[in-house]
Amino acid sequence: MKNPFGFELAGVVVNDSVTREAITKDQMRKFLKFIHDDNVYCKYYEVVYILFHTGMRISEFCGLTLKDIDLENKVINIDHQLQRTSDMRLVIESTKTNAGTRKLPMTEDVAQCFRAIIEDREEPRFEKVIDGYSGFLFVDKDCNPLVAMHWEHRFNHMVKRYNDIYRVQMPNITPHVCRHTYCSNMAKSGMNPKTLQYLMGHSDIGVTLNTYTHLGLEDATDELRRMEVLENARKELEKNKEEKPVSQKMFRAI
Repeated sequence: MKNPFGFELAGVVVNDSVTREAITKDQMRKFLKFIHDDNVYCKYYEVVYILFHTGMRISEFCGLTLKDIDLENKVINIDHQLQRTSDMRLVIESTKTNAGTRKLPMTEDVAQCFRAIIEDREEPRFEKVIDGYSGFLFVDKDCNPLVAMHWEHRFNHMVKRYNDIYRVQMPNITPHVCRHTYCSNMAKSGMNPKTLQYLMGHSDIGVTLNTYTHLGLEDATDELRRMEVLENARKELEKNKEEKPVSQKMFRAI
């Protein structure tokens, strides 16, 4: 008598998805300065800086071992990630996509952060081996490597402490927001999209272009101004080439 499936799905399933937004460069600078100067959270400064300036997934960062950090050549090797299963087991998995397996170049600032982390790393009572991997950068009191949840909780505490102190509130910042922010900053700086796709470990260029880059009127205006400056410089260069230089003979004739 009646079709039991005659309803709109949108009326049944509530869309509770949250759009992840990158924070601005100014917000990033203020948050990093706060972490750097804070007596409690300053010990996490290097981690926050690295996440903001490499775009790594937090599970990729948690999976890093001492062997993955090549400070001499300034390269980070990413070919696995650390996950904790629903039954609380720690496992090593391959990267999220085939494109996720990559080698990231480090800036000198990022290299300095890794040096500080490695120098401050206390030798654990024993090196926990997980699926053949050991020498993780951060471990807990039981010598187990830290997982994404640990850092997410720490970010929540850091943002709450910031907002308790300052009147102008900081939006919610998570390790994944750091990743979005890095991608957005690189896109706004004019980085080649294919290069950015590689650095982010995206298998689809559409994800790089559409999901992670939040460009607006201000960005478009800045880009047009930049193009205008380049065009004016090109015209000036061509104009100088067309004008014949004044020779010494002409001065003597005058």
